[in-house]
Amino acid sequence: MTNADWKPLEAGDIPAVFAIAGRLHPELPERLEVLAEKRRLFPEGCRKLVAGAAMAGYGLAHPWRLNAAPKLNAFMERLPAAPDCLYIHDVAVLPEARGRGAAGAYVLYLEGLARRSGLKHLALVSVYGTVLLWEKMGFKTVSPGAPPLPSYGPTAAYMLKPL
Repeated sequence: MTNADWKPLEAGDIPAVFAIAGRLHPELPERLEVLAEKRRLFPEGCRKLVAGAAMAGYGLAHPWRLNAAPKLNAFMERLPAAPDCLYIHDVAVLPEARGRGAAGAYVLYLEGLARRSGLKHLALVSVYGTVLLWEKMGFKTVSPGAPPLPSYGPTAAYMLKPL
């Protein structure tokens, strides 16, 4: 990626994550404390996209259970004792940093992290009609209606990528 890179997300970056989330996800708001919890519970899966000196996006991922999606804007409190996938909670890239493979680079990072953790799948909920983007990265939609996703909106689709 030209002039941009994924780096570890620090606790002090959460206000910037919250601002980007508010800008890109106004229909799916999450509290700052909920976003901070994801980083606290699994910092290895949380990254920031840096372009120059500014944050241009973020990615949040954590171990979870297959065919289940955490509720939006709700605390998880703890990660599952026996996870079977790495769940991509969000990949948010500002419009000015798009088109340079940032999301794909983050997914590649997560694939390695999942394999090192003994997890055999990546999982996510596609929102805003992004199914085709995720399909290009090897994700497949699970049968419609599973799992129930009311908090993710009417276009939500649960997707898996075997590793």
